[in-house]
Amino acid sequence: MSAYLRIGEVASALGVSVDTLRRWETDGRVSFERRGNQRVLPAEDLAALKASIIRGDKLSSARNRLTGIVTSVEKDRIMAKVEIACGDYRIVSLMSTEAAEELGLEPGKPATAVVKSTNVVVEVDRG
Repeated sequence: MSAYLRIGEVASALGVSVDTLRRWETDGRVSFERRGNQRVLPAEDLAALKASIIRGDKLSSARNRLTGIVTSVEKDRIMAKVEIACGDYRIVSLMSTEAAEELGLEPGKPATAVVKSTNVVVEVDRG
């Protein structure tokens, strides 16, 4: 008899949320079996699932990707401020100087801003 992993166990093993796995199931990227009210995956299918969702050598649950061009990189000994023009949007990222150098970030280089946030504050003027 095959061992089964519940959807929460699969999410933990892949480093994504249960909601992400549900979206992937809706999109046809993964197929869970049903055992009562539980979504389960045969344990032997986990490695194949992980391989199928890897883009290059990256696995990410972030869905917000804005592709653009690096317009500015300001570095000091410890931190770097990187600005990317992504269409109508200006994205600013703060990272270590070491990370900016490892990525080879410089004005004119194509880059993708990957945004994952659990809290977004929006303010407007009264009136």
